[in-house]
Amino acid sequence: MGRAFEFRKGRKLKRWSAMSKAFTRIGKDIVIAVKEGGPDPDHNSKLRAIIQNAKSVNMPKDNIERAIKRASDKSLGDYKIVLYEGYAPHGIAVLVETATDNINRTVANVRSYFNKTDGNLGTSGSVEFMFDHTCNFRIASDGQDVEELELDLIDFGAEEVFEDEDGIHIYAPFESFGALQKELEDRGYEILSSGFDYIPQVTKKLTPEEAEDVEKLLEKLEEDDDVQNVYHTMEENSED
Repeated sequence: MGRAFEFRKGRKLKRWSAMSKAFTRIGKDIVIAVKEGGPDPDHNSKLRAIIQNAKSVNMPKDNIERAIKRASDKSLGDYKIVLYEGYAPHGIAVLVETATDNINRTVANVRSYFNKTDGNLGTSGSVEFMFDHTCNFRIASDGQDVEELELDLIDFGAEEVFEDEDGIHIYAPFESFGALQKELEDRGYEILSSGFDYIPQVTKKLTPEEAEDVEKLLEKLEEDDDVQNVYHTMEENSED
């Protein structure tokens, strides 16, 4: 299997532990999507994808509708997606994806987390080049031939297609999102969830003690309400 498979296997073991935090993150995604493309999911493919993600984590329909209505309020401030880059202890590169309506607050918080855990917040471009920006889709598994599906989707950007107990996963470069989404919908596949990831090109294996040092930073970052996702180059312990 490829890097996307290993990346997903590692991340499945942790993160997004609190459902309320997942709802908060998706709520921000909805606001950003509505501000960009309007409140009608039939005419806003990004919003349509986020609603699928909301359903996949059992976010109540009322919460989804409330978030869309709130996002349509002209008085609501805009959230901006801001990427922060730095190093955790032991040379582990870290990418922090935030959605914020107050950049000064967010950067101050992120910098403090790096400082308190012996890390170092870097400048833009300092570690992003170590990651591949990808998009992904998870579709229902209905007995499809995965290899045949991969061949069918290569022309639309698919680079890695694999199946696990959660369905069939399709990974592609970031810029292929729109073409793949349209093709999957045109073919009638049920898209269970979709999104974007930064997959490390190379990971670094640490001792348990070293990994614990890095986890202190990751946990602080992930607890912050402005943080949407955290990516790093530490090799995940993928033992089940």
